[in-house]
Amino acid sequence: MTLAPPLQEVVTTSRRDTKLVQRHADWKPSVLAFLLPFLVLVSFGLWVFEPNPTPLGWTLSVIWSLPAIGVMVGFQGVLLIRRRLRKAHEMVPPAPVEEDFLIVLVPTIGRHDTYPALERSVLSYVEHLPPYFPRMRVDVLTEEGCEAAERIDDLAAMNARIRVVTVPKVYETANGTRFKARANHYAHELRIDEGEALDDVWVLHMDDDTGVGPDTAASMAQFVNRQRREGEAGKHMAQGILAYPRENAVNRFTWLADAVRPADDIARFRAFTGLGTPVVGVHGELLLLRASIEATIGWDFGPKAIVEDAQLALTFCRKYPGRSDWFNGRCYGASPATTGDFIKQRERWAWGLVALCFNRTVPFRYRWFLMLCMISWVLGPLQHVATVLLVAWFIGDFNTSPVTQSVVIMWSLSFAYVIWTYWEGLRLNALVSANGKRHWWEPFAVLGLIPLFSVLEGLGGLRGLIKFIKREENKFVVIAKPA
Repeated sequence: MTLAPPLQEVVTTSRRDTKLVQRHADWKPSVLAFLLPFLVLVSFGLWVFEPNPTPLGWTLSVIWSLPAIGVMVGFQGVLLIRRRLRKAHEMVPPAPVEEDFLIVLVPTIGRHDTYPALERSVLSYVEHLPPYFPRMRVDVLTEEGCEAAERIDDLAAMNARIRVVTVPKVYETANGTRFKARANHYAHELRIDEGEALDDVWVLHMDDDTGVGPDTAASMAQFVNRQRREGEAGKHMAQGILAYPRENAVNRFTWLADAVRPADDIARFRAFTGLGTPVVGVHGELLLLRASIEATIGWDFGPKAIVEDAQLALTFCRKYPGRSDWFNGRCYGASPATTGDFIKQRERWAWGLVALCFNRTVPFRYRWFLMLCMISWVLGPLQHVATVLLVAWFIGDFNTSPVTQSVVIMWSLSFAYVIWTYWEGLRLNALVSANGKRHWWEPFAVLGLIPLFSVLEGLGGLRGLIKFIKREENKFVVIAKPA
């Protein structure tokens, strides 16, 4: 095995890190932020309800009912977190991982505009991870001839734990996989060749704009040590929370719009990944996976794969049901720099996920929930209040009630859940920021902008669906990464 030798580390904790860890320890997801909007919305909805058996009423009944299952799953994730936090005192405290080896894999396109974020992220790994993972290495995965190759080599020279792995231009996978999945597969094959595809080697997959903190290292170490104690019954995969510090944002609007992402991590992702079967997918960052298990799956999903992380998760569901978990650690990313990049990012996700929904190599029992989520996403513009009112004006009937009162309850659940995701997501993103607090105006702004955020999310989803239907050539769009 080509394992980097342990380095002598002096564990130091800054005042800011101490405060950050304490804020995380004090946090638990709010239930009140969901219940209050729900009670207000359901009361209003039932008060103004008039049975509407028209085509508009039936259409609204179907569209408003679709998100209900996802909402209930998400709220289950919140309750699971709250239950685990109540039992936190019963868990073995975090301690350094003495026997297992950690490889942090960071694929990067290696452009000059993405390098500053890469440097920020890589330096956070070698700062925060060694106190809990004395046996570790950071593999920066680049393409041969990338424009920032010299800067990346200089970065690697700064610390003995950093290694540059270059994917040759001539490298091809057996199935013709492209983009990030191709690079990941090359690294996976390299680990096999170097004898590192072992049960006691863990691979932490990270994006090149996503760093870690002291809480990340402690939570991962607690998880890895727990799996060693579990032995054969141990889990093989885990994921935590992707959060967005205010300091990493160059665009406050997209930072507010991305409040939805950490909330989704503590809701749907917590529910499924934490219960062992990640049918909703996983993120490409803060994904912890045994090297031996990754060796049995790989990343060679074919030339059309552009959401390789989700496809890996669904393959994992089939091969290792019940063997994933969730941990209460954060990684720290950056929101898109422009609104255009925000839409492009959502478009790529929707494009790839819709294709995955129709991928028959994945059993339907692992695809149905993702299909339901994608239908709700791409039909989002049809659920928007402006769309409903425009249709009502066009047909001359402003009764926008559904067919039955039960749909009003489901509509209230879904609307309250959307409000909760932005409220709680903003709270999480503020928590990981320098002062740990929301500015007085931010809650008002994020709630007031929900209709606009919904349009942007729906536009990205709709564009992705259209590209799938038109069978356009797959493209992996890498947006600029704020430093």
